[in-house]
This record gives sequence, structure tokens and C-alpha cells, in this order.
Amino acid sequence: MAPTTPADGSGRDRPDERRIRFYRAAVDCVDVAGLDATSVEDVARAAGSSRATLYRVFPGGRQQLITETVTWEVARFFARIESAVADEPDLASKLSTGLVVGHRALDQHALLQRLLRTEPEAVLSELSVATSLVLGAIVDYLGALLDRARRDGVVRADCDVPEAAEHLARLYLSYLGSPGRWDLDDPAAVGRLVESQFLAGVRAVPA
Repeated sequence: MAPTTPADGSGRDRPDERRIRFYRAAVDCVDVAGLDATSVEDVARAAGSSRATLYRVFPGGRQQLITETVTWEVARFFARIESAVADEPDLASKLSTGLVVGHRALDQHALLQRLLRTEPEAVLSELSVATSLVLGAIVDYLGALLDRARRDGVVRADCDVPEAAEHLARLYLSYLGSPGRWDLDDPAAVGRLVESQFLAGVRAVPA
């Protein structure tokens, strides 16, 4: 992958641009060689950079590079889901659409599916770290939705929003990875799942 040219014409990447260039190069290398076989040298070469520069950006070496790259890719994955649900009108529809879109995106992520078949322990270990790091952002997002729904009378007035947001976030991630008997390709089934498992404990009871 050729290095990017910064807008200021300096010929050098700004720090964030350089970091992202290494992330993209790491994804490309993992796609070709697999997770375990990808080396610092491979990524530096694919990024059009040097090993020394890579170590200046990632002083923790290969492990820091891989962990940050996976976290970056996971964050991009959830950002796409957030964009897909942006126009949904309420908490229930956002959760439902988020499950459908997220499940489909996981199924269609060719690199992830291949790594889960060929290097499951390595990729699941990295995904666990990355998901833990982005969990806080998911909790914050759901917390804002729950707080608005409580003000609108959709969620119980006595709902503990931070606790409920964390519960819903963990439930979402759990079903996204292991839907069990629920067909996440069926919007009607997903709607029933959201009402019975996600919102049953927080939804306001009509007077």
C-alpha cells in the first residue's frame, strides 16, 4: 500500500494518518498471510514505511499493532451499524435494525469468517480485547437513547439508565455473536427478540 500524501504538502503523514496507514496495511497483510504469520516487517513494507518508523508509532511492537488494528476495525464495524440505525425513530427499531445489520455484516465479513475457521483462538482473543474497549462507547450510545425514552415515557421512570444501558449493550453483543434459536435474518423474529429479551424489563407499563 502506497503512503498517503498529507494535505499540507509536507511529504510526511500527520500522526493519526500514519497510524491509520499502518492499520490498513496490517489488515491487508492479515488478509494475505493470516493473523499469526503477519510480521512487523510485512506491515511496514505494505505501508511503504520502515520497521523503525513502525516501532516509533507502536513501541509495544507487533502485539500493540495487532491489538490496535483489531480495535480500529471493530470500531469501524460498529460505526457502520450506528450509521445504519441513525434514521430509525426509536430505541426498539434501532436495536432491531442494529441486530439485523450487524448479523448480516458479520456473515459477510470474509476476512473475519476465514480467520474464525483457520485461527479461531488468536482472533477470538483479539476480538475479546477490542470489544471490551468499544463496549463503553456502545453503553454511552444506548444510555442516551434510554434517557430520551425515559423522558418520553417509553421507559420506566425508575429505570437505572447506566445499569440498563450496560445490560442492553452486553445483551446486544451476546446475541450478535450467538443468536441461538433466533433468526436474525427475519425482521419479525428480531422484533420479538427485542421486545421479549431487551425491552421487557425497562418498558413503561401503560396506565
